[in-house]
Amino acid sequence: MAKEWILNSAMNRFQLNFKRNVGPTSESIRKCSPKTLDEWREYYFKNVKTKEHIEELGKKLYVKITEVIQSEVAEVTEQDCIDYMMQLVIDRTFDGYMTEIQTIYGQLQKILGVQIQPAPDEWDRLFNVDFFIKVGEKYIGLQIKPVNSGIQLPEIFKEYSLQAETHKKFTEVFGGKVFYLFSAKVGDKKEIQNIEVIEDIKQEIIRLKAL
Repeated sequence: MAKEWILNSAMNRFQLNFKRNVGPTSESIRKCSPKTLDEWREYYFKNVKTKEHIEELGKKLYVKITEVIQSEVAEVTEQDCIDYMMQLVIDRTFDGYMTEIQTIYGQLQKILGVQIQPAPDEWDRLFNVDFFIKVGEKYIGLQIKPVNSGIQLPEIFKEYSLQAETHKKFTEVFGGKVFYLFSAKVGDKKEIQNIEVIEDIKQEIIRLKAL
């Protein structure tokens, strides 16, 4: 399994499986419509690339792994690995968090003209609230949900129904409602998708100020 991972990683890195190297494999096999592996092998070597060509790619892959990658691996130190793990877990997580703050929460703060703050861990556990808006002595809860990256709306609505009770408790304790904000990546940045909820949040701020 480890050997296959190395072979696959190197092949992709050096693009040896790209169309320019191995030909249009998907298109070719559909054109061939083989009934057996032998039939497909014969068709490929005759009409797409020769057996010798594929063997040369295999030899090139071997050189890349045993010379290029092996040389690079030999230069990796224990400190490199420690630094990488620190960067991955700490730095990149923080950068991603700040990017989200500056986009979704930054957009919302600019529109509403109010401060949005991260909820305490206890609120996250008890009320399923990620962020809050303080209005006088009352609080509005916010939960941000991405609608891309493999997360589908039906899953979100199901989760919302399961969390409805905890959001009801939040309102009982802090006075304000909890609102869902759906975010999606548009181009290179994230944007609020259900922008209609912004007006609902504005009305809730007005309501709480009047209490």
